[in-house]
Amino acid sequence: MDKPIYQKNTEETLLFNKLRKRVKDRVASIPENRDVSIQWKVIILPLLYFGLYTAALVNAQYLFMYSVLFASMGILLVLIYLNLIHEAAHNNIFKSKKLNALVLRIFDLVGANSYIWKKRHIVSHHAYPNVDGWDTDIEQSGVLKIYPHIEPKGIQKIQHRIFFLIYPLYLFNWMFIRDFRDFFDKNRIILKTQGAIPLSEKIKMIIFKLFYFFYQIAVPVIFFEASLGLALGAWLIQIMVASIFALFVLLPLHPLPDNEFPQLDEEKNLPYSWLRHQFEVTNDLKENNWFVRHVLGNFNYHVAHHLFPNYSYAYYDEITDEIKEFARENNLNYKRFSMFTALGKHYQLLKSNATSISEVMEETM
Repeated sequence: MDKPIYQKNTEETLLFNKLRKRVKDRVASIPENRDVSIQWKVIILPLLYFGLYTAALVNAQYLFMYSVLFASMGILLVLIYLNLIHEAAHNNIFKSKKLNALVLRIFDLVGANSYIWKKRHIVSHHAYPNVDGWDTDIEQSGVLKIYPHIEPKGIQKIQHRIFFLIYPLYLFNWMFIRDFRDFFDKNRIILKTQGAIPLSEKIKMIIFKLFYFFYQIAVPVIFFEASLGLALGAWLIQIMVASIFALFVLLPLHPLPDNEFPQLDEEKNLPYSWLRHQFEVTNDLKENNWFVRHVLGNFNYHVAHHLFPNYSYAYYDEITDEIKEFARENNLNYKRFSMFTALGKHYQLLKSNATSISEVMEETM
């Protein structure tokens, strides 16, 4: 399958090389190895997650306490993703790729699939952010319409009124629908672009999913006398809490009306160079405090991540200083909003996308 082609712009290639040198020099000037703080989290965060799980088992007879502990596991699940899984996929935690791959396997233990997610994130989202049919991180679904140039159909016409019912099930869809479709649906872009998935990975995926359900739901019921209703209900609360928390982090960074959704021409050419594309489709957030930097994995600095994914988030503060200055000097479209402004903008995107093109034209005539 022919892949999208970025516009070739020698001047902007040279510009990026200059920025890359500035960033390299800036990071080299930092004396300490900040990745050590992330390496400690490899131990701390999984221990906290499974510690909460153990505490829940001990309190299986107490409905409220059991539910609260599973809800807290949902928060830890997102923190594990932000601080560990995402960085391990980019080989940013350890120098050893084998150690990073081992950290990535934590994702399999908490319900997702590390193999297919890394494929989605690296070869799809990072390669073609905000490009319809190629960016699987904001993949077009039948329920919600994210890309503005597609005609809304059915329930999409009221998506701005019902999104709060859909978003809490985001991780449920990811874990138990999307993963399976990407493994077995030949029409999915992952299979079309990456070729056949090894049988061993399919077997691992099924085994880990079964193990996940076993320890999350069966173990509390069989060995700790939790009712089936409590086990299922608390697990669903965990997934809903994690979904809402995850979307608070993910939604403000790409799918906004201020960011472009570049379309391919008939020959699959994109309208921008790779460098300019990253600025046009990505934004940062204004929030910058200890909690965002050290607990939420510096997700506020997303432009830095797309331009320099080979650096861990521990260096994004300084890297972003260089990017902002570089963008100002070269008239690049660097954007930054507060989180709640960005979330409001995402809602406006859903609302405007719910209206068909023809209806918009009629309203303006």
